[in-house]
Amino acid sequence: MPTLTSEVLRDGEEFARIGPEWTALYRRCATATPFQSHAWLHSWWLSYGRPGALRVVLVRGADGAPVAAAALHRAPGALPVLTQLGGAITDFTDVLLDDRCPEAAPALAAALARAARGAVVDLREVRPGAAAERVFDAWPGARRRLTDSLCLELPAVPMETLLERIPSGKAQRVRAKLRKMDALGIDERVVPAAEVPAALERLLILHQLQWQGRGVTAEHTSERFAQHLARAVRPMVEHGDAMVTEFRLGGDVVCADLTLMSPRLAGGYLYGADPELRARKVDVAAMLLRHGARETSASGRATLSMLRGTEPYKQHWRPETVPNQRLLLAGRGAAPLLLLRAGAAGGRRWAARQARERAWLGRAVALLPGRGAPPGGGG
Repeated sequence: MPTLTSEVLRDGEEFARIGPEWTALYRRCATATPFQSHAWLHSWWLSYGRPGALRVVLVRGADGAPVAAAALHRAPGALPVLTQLGGAITDFTDVLLDDRCPEAAPALAAALARAARGAVVDLREVRPGAAAERVFDAWPGARRRLTDSLCLELPAVPMETLLERIPSGKAQRVRAKLRKMDALGIDERVVPAAEVPAALERLLILHQLQWQGRGVTAEHTSERFAQHLARAVRPMVEHGDAMVTEFRLGGDVVCADLTLMSPRLAGGYLYGADPELRARKVDVAAMLLRHGARETSASGRATLSMLRGTEPYKQHWRPETVPNQRLLLAGRGAAPLLLLRAGAAGGRRWAARQARERAWLGRAVALLPGRGAPPGGGG
């Protein structure tokens, strides 16, 4: 058994200084996603963190190098809860474990138990197969596994192979749309790292234009979100963890896309499109999917993730539904708090399910004879 030691960092400057060590450990954890990169997490902390709340748990080996890490913070609220950095803008959260060190998971579980004391550790949006599952299995106290958000995934194959997943008639219509885009002369360009900050500004402007009058996600229009992306994405592009692509028509940028990448998967995180494309009947989703499928399959990755959400336009491609997990951990003294938090989470899931069912029923009633039809076109 190697000698393993643990520590808890509570200062943002300390978290900044361990960036190179964190990145080296990130590269040794095969299940890590770009949301676990130091660039993403530290930038999130600068934009969203609260003074005194940071808890970065590190486990070091005999040579002093980290073999396990968890970036946590004390969540606001009456109950003592430690949860992961990343918040609502992060699709997958996880811990980091050195794949070469089998003792890393139980050592991190023990270190987390000491750091949490009377608090509940609430790990949200954990992808199946993530390193956090090994910590959950090694946890010495009370624990509970719940379902979190649903994600949709496709195999990382070229567009023509993806078209084989859908009915032939629909596939022919998509091919016709793609030919129309090519005839318009829309070209695409992967943005080099030095130009990423300016490209992100254009992306966010296009994103707001795209959703104008249609209920844009408020956080995506905030200054703190823009600052977070500006800090995080350029180093992620430099390290191969992100890609920004711009689509031009007549020399003007009409669409921009931010894709996050790990060795196993790539996922389209955020895009913006000029409403002019919609007026020209350009299928922006198909355009982005073709680009993502080509880049992801060429890089040897296995999965093209559509990240969280089961929107109808994603369902056209017959993706696999993959539920994220919520892992709740507590020591013996905090077990009642764990049950209370799990119960509250279950109640919110039930309320959300009821709201979805009422919305579905409302749409069904609207389609009854004499009730009218929903606005807008089909297809």
